[in-house]
Amino acid sequence: MNKMAELLSFLKKEKKTLGSVESMTGGLFASTATSVPGASAVFKGAMVTYSCEVKSALASVDPKLIEEHGVVSVEVAKAMARGGMEKLGADVVISVTGNAGPTAEPGQAGVGQAYFAIATKSKTYAFGHIFNGERNAIREQAVELMCEAIMAVFGQEKDEKFRIRKNS
Repeated sequence: MNKMAELLSFLKKEKKTLGSVESMTGGLFASTATSVPGASAVFKGAMVTYSCEVKSALASVDPKLIEEHGVVSVEVAKAMARGGMEKLGADVVISVTGNAGPTAEPGQAGVGQAYFAIATKSKTYAFGHIFNGERNAIREQAVELMCEAIMAVFGQEKDEKFRIRKNS
């Protein structure tokens, strides 16, 4: 069973719904989720917030937060996940912001750098990761890691791997 099918099966048993707010992955998490038969029992929806303006408009990310911390930051990832909780009404929302490459602007996030956040009704968890590889390989690795991270939040995967920070 692949990671996404495993995640959706687990969430279905737990009677939890799932949503995503994606930047670097461009909707790949949502596409992967909806490719699993029966996903509609768990997956509520997604927002692809590729630009800063759309992060603000759809996911309620404060433009000042982006200006202060940068678009590829743990702070923006957390704001994206919380905004997704508000808009999607899912029990669990995962977000990702990062740079899949192939280039990085001076002073900006390096290729492969990404930040993730998982929002539940009571907490927000966040972590960073640096991936290696070409653009689409980075995006695919990110989706797999997103599945593993959600499972870690629910104690189904070792969370030491993620250095997940919990915030209320």
